[in-house]
Amino acid sequence: MRQVLGWMMVWVVCCAAGAAAGEEKPEERLQAAQTAYDEAMKLLKAGKYAEAVTKGEHALAQREALLGAMHLETAHCLDLLSRLHRLQGDFARAEPLIQRGLAIREAALGKDHPDAATSLSNLAILYSAQGLYDRAEPLYKRSLAIREAALGKHHPDVANALYNLAILYKDQGLYGQAEPLSERALAIREAALGKHHPDVADSLTNLATLRLAQDRLGAAVPLFTRAFAVSEQRLRQEALDFSEARLAGFLQFLRTGEERLYALLRAHPDNARVRRLALAAALLLKGRSVEEMAGISHAVYRSLGAQDQDTFERLRGLRTQLAGLSFQGPGGLQPTAYQQQLKELAAQGDALEAGLARRSAPLRALAALPSPATIVDRVAAALPKDGALVEFVTYEDRPLVPRPGSPEPQLRYLALVLFPDATIHALDLGPAEPINLAASRLRDVLANRDATYPPHAQALYQLAFQPLLPLLGKTRRLFLSPDGQLALVPFAALHDGHQFLVETFDFTYLTSGKDLLPRPQETVPAASVAVLADPDFSASLQAPAPSLGEASAQAERSSSVERFFSSLREGPAHRAWATVPLPGTRKEAEAIQSLLSQAQLFLGTEATKQRLLHLPTPGILHLATHGFFLEDAPSPTHSRAVAHFGALGEAPLAARPPDPLLRSGLLFAGASAPAPEASSPTQPPPDSALATALELSGLNLWGTQLVVLSACDTGRGDVKLGQGVYGLRRAFLVAGAETVVMSLWKVNDDTTRHLMEAYYRHLLSGQGRATALREAMRSLRETQPHPHYWAPFIALGQDTPLRELGPGPRP
Repeated sequence: MRQVLGWMMVWVVCCAAGAAAGEEKPEERLQAAQTAYDEAMKLLKAGKYAEAVTKGEHALAQREALLGAMHLETAHCLDLLSRLHRLQGDFARAEPLIQRGLAIREAALGKDHPDAATSLSNLAILYSAQGLYDRAEPLYKRSLAIREAALGKHHPDVANALYNLAILYKDQGLYGQAEPLSERALAIREAALGKHHPDVADSLTNLATLRLAQDRLGAAVPLFTRAFAVSEQRLRQEALDFSEARLAGFLQFLRTGEERLYALLRAHPDNARVRRLALAAALLLKGRSVEEMAGISHAVYRSLGAQDQDTFERLRGLRTQLAGLSFQGPGGLQPTAYQQQLKELAAQGDALEAGLARRSAPLRALAALPSPATIVDRVAAALPKDGALVEFVTYEDRPLVPRPGSPEPQLRYLALVLFPDATIHALDLGPAEPINLAASRLRDVLANRDATYPPHAQALYQLAFQPLLPLLGKTRRLFLSPDGQLALVPFAALHDGHQFLVETFDFTYLTSGKDLLPRPQETVPAASVAVLADPDFSASLQAPAPSLGEASAQAERSSSVERFFSSLREGPAHRAWATVPLPGTRKEAEAIQSLLSQAQLFLGTEATKQRLLHLPTPGILHLATHGFFLEDAPSPTHSRAVAHFGALGEAPLAARPPDPLLRSGLLFAGASAPAPEASSPTQPPPDSALATALELSGLNLWGTQLVVLSACDTGRGDVKLGQGVYGLRRAFLVAGAETVVMSLWKVNDDTTRHLMEAYYRHLLSGQGRATALREAMRSLRETQPHPHYWAPFIALGQDTPLRELGPGPRP
């Protein structure tokens, strides 16, 4: 009561003062304080602690001014700030904040109130983080006693107190004291919250690590298995209405639990149940973001109505507008107004994404992935009898049971091998740094036609592939799901000291082993083939009418891509973009048509971005043009890359979009045509000729069996551990393509033409989509022995032969 009266007095005073001064109304200031508090909480969950502190301090100042230094709402801000300082290791700043919050609650509510127990727990957590167990223990015990007395012995808050005290004892090696507390906390949570609550998963994990500390692996594994099942169920429920940004954040939040299972496997590689559990986690979580976004795309194009398709178009327009504003910078806007615009556009985009996710949720739920208990068997059954899956995992290895002197976390590589009979093998490949370094060096030398490559091809072979040979036995057909830097190298170009692996192994690449699972067949004319090649880059094209989604943003949006490319020319290091003709791509297209008479060719001025964006869904889509993944490096002559000219290497890029899907793309007709107002031949490609990966992810390719990206760097992008490569490859997978053939460096125009012609000949002979590429590489190697020419392309996705190709000449 006294707290309420005190709050009312403060409110009256504030109202009077505000009215007299003509300032904001108190309720507006309180709302602003609440908004700042909420934003601080979001930043906390995102791991942006420094930014969260700024917001939290603002909320605290407002609440102290309006409600008083001893108000309970002030205590909430103090708790938040103390937690943020603790997470940053600033214990000296965190402690007085907690002490203040405790004093407020004891004064307002009494020393035996459950909220006072919360402050006691927070203080105990702070002491535990510093190893001050003697100071933490009595606080935990007092908090537990208060909660039991006030709430009863079966309340979830009592379970929280038991859980914290159990961790305190476990950290000190007092396992006998920790065990009954952990078991009791788990029982309370299961009874009060249900067996699928996130807090139950935490208790299961805590008890499992306790069992490990007691050398009771057999008792720990079922607990870890249950905890992962709860976590996976939570992901399935919550991801149904997540925007992509929220999904990425949530997957990162779950990452610690996932990595714990990989660390468990490293510690116990011979345990069959541990191998199965770790593989189930890898199969379900690797590339999950692609899976969820593709599910939304499929629902929009195949099941949802015109209204949702319009929403999808508006979402694409908003993304382009947001990117444009990001590239342009504040310009004449004040920094505060600029940031506010960015936030508003991002919020609108997230809202549209979340809305589409919610409306597609029932349909996506029907196509849910297999359960953790069955995923391994389902993927094994989908493997061909002569094949094996190799699932590479990059993870942060941490001690399962931290003890004084435990090693620091280390990034490592793990390989899991699955056979059709569901047999699983596992191997720790060691620290990630030497493997990543070897992969990067190999990619660099393969991209240089004059470089000496054998030592580097052998080095990566010895680190990342040779250790697998005893596990593989005689299996030579491999489905590789790489991670980290291994996703950016062609395994066919590894060398065992005698020959390249292309001679002995047949590789198909996957984002995750779950890509092997059958997908619904789409009713698309499988024989339809669309080829866009040899764009007339100098053509002056009439600007197309804006799409429905773009129209709403057009009034406020100029060409974001043009602004970005213009930024590359700022400063002393002048840069321009050159789009040299690609005669080899025309010959390539004509060769494809000679093999597939039904192929439609769009050449010269017809090879436009708008043509691509409005094509009916083809069975095969072949794009032969300039490609790019923006980086500060020169392009070799006669390559299918966007070339940089000028003072290369003198300065970093003046600007670079944060979204890798805006740094990857393809160029089409009109790319080098100067705008009417251009005063220089170095005008950047117009927006109507440059297609970024972000735009291409909105294509409707549900039913397209094969996309061939016959251009430079189409397989490049930003590597996100556990979630694949963010670039063109991700865009076309989200758009629905079954298989994507793409390049890992800048490719030569003439030799690529020969490689692609051979590829289609092998496809028409009935070979699989990856096997045909292997045979094409082998034939090209006879005349071009350097892997720079024959090894730049990989096939990602399904390897089955093409369906219903229709009539056409056969080799």
